Amino acid sequence: MVRGARKAIAVGVAVAVACGLQKHLNFVPGPRHAAPVAAAAASMMMAPAAFADEIGDAAKKLGDASYSFAKEVDWNNGIFLQAPGKFQPLEALKAIDKMIVMGAKMDGNLLKAAAEAHHKAIGSIDATGVTSAADYEAVNAAIGRLVASVPKTTVMDVYNSMAGVVDSSVPNNLFSKVNPLDAVAAAKGFYTFKDVVEASQR
Repeated sequence: MVRGARKAIAVGVAVAVACGLQKHLNFVPGPRHAAPVAAAAASMMMAPAAFADEIGDAAKKLGDASYSFAKEVDWNNGIFLQAPGKFQPLEALKAIDKMIVMGAKMDGNLLKAAAEAHHKAIGSIDATGVTSAADYEAVNAAIGRLVASVPKTTVMDVYNSMAGVVDSSVPNNLFSKVNPLDAVAAAKGFYTFKDVVEASQR
């Protein structure tokens, strides 16, 4: 179950990796650090219903743009159970601290909904390590709603803290193992999704 959970979470990380590739390929300006962090992963204090609908719609578009990419990743590869570069425990602790701070601001009901979406997604993982398209979309929407309720500075604290943990070679290494066009499409889809989440961010 733990391995399955890691795979489900890794789907989101992989999309974030594609995101970093956008900066490398000069399609869309990236954040200060192009580390494969699903910068996002999470926090929320009740996004307005109108925004929740917009995020749900955006999550569907993200799924359409990135699911092919997600299916191309070899999720059974042991690399996803290893440190993303040189093992740096102190830097990792700093990043975890930022995540805990973020998590402390989460709305309990929305966090529960996100956990349930992840649990369902783990249940539909196939032999290749990929969840169903519907569950993939639901997880992305749940994470988007969590992130939307957190101040941008809090989210970026988590994102930037990962720059000291993830080796800069990781994006290109993963990029080399998938169809480049699908990776770029996933990155574009992620940035569009990010814009919708940011627009509803408090």
